[in-house]
Amino acid sequence: MDLPQQHHIHDLWDALADFDAARSDAALLYLMQQLCALAGGCNVIWFGSVRLDSTLPADPVGGWRVRSARFLHQSPLLERTAVEQMDLLEMGPVDITTIRNVKGAGVFRAHRLRDLIDEDWFATEYYDLYYKARGHADAVWVASPVNEDAESWFGVFRGPQAEPFSASDRDVIAYALRGIKWFHRQTMLSHGALVAADALTEAERKVLHKLLAGLSEKEIGKAIERSFHTVHECVTSIFRKFGVNNRATLMALWLGRPPPN
Repeated sequence: MDLPQQHHIHDLWDALADFDAARSDAALLYLMQQLCALAGGCNVIWFGSVRLDSTLPADPVGGWRVRSARFLHQSPLLERTAVEQMDLLEMGPVDITTIRNVKGAGVFRAHRLRDLIDEDWFATEYYDLYYKARGHADAVWVASPVNEDAESWFGVFRGPQAEPFSASDRDVIAYALRGIKWFHRQTMLSHGALVAADALTEAERKVLHKLLAGLSEKEIGKAIERSFHTVHECVTSIFRKFGVNNRATLMALWLGRPPPN
């Protein structure tokens, strides 16, 4: 890694720290944009992965499931791709790249596709369908454990006109993501993928961010143009999903602090 890249990453970390908790979506978007710039990528995906309590003995990924996903450059095709990949984790078959990535669960790790498989894999139907048909020719996958049952993942893609990722490219991406565990935790919490019993809906996420900014339910309703009744229902659902009963406990959970007495 050269010095300008290192300075770019340090500036990135500083910029991320300036986003408050209520702007976690904007922070995620900014990070994905910067990863593309650093690595010469064409798109980035983030997803929150959790390990379920009950798993089948033959489960090739040991109970890990995707709870929430977001592309930098969204499209209906890519949204369907995310849903299809979630379904494959449930029903199979699971691709070998996913199986080998998950085997390292519990430690920070970064892999190019070529670190996981040999060249024959690039002639498979899976690669044709889930990479080439989506305009992606290569990828670097980075997994950041948040706790023993939750991981924050980023995939950085290059298109068919670009050179494959080098080991140096992989290491730059890994360095950018390695030093921000606090950010991975906040992003997982924001999407209800860390401790929530169920993933948050889009409406609930909007309300959550306003709650974290200190707005009252009435103020939230005005800000997002929803009725007080709708906002109150969202707040009740958020508390239920996170297993809390008030805003102070939710904030403590978000900040990784002990709940107030």
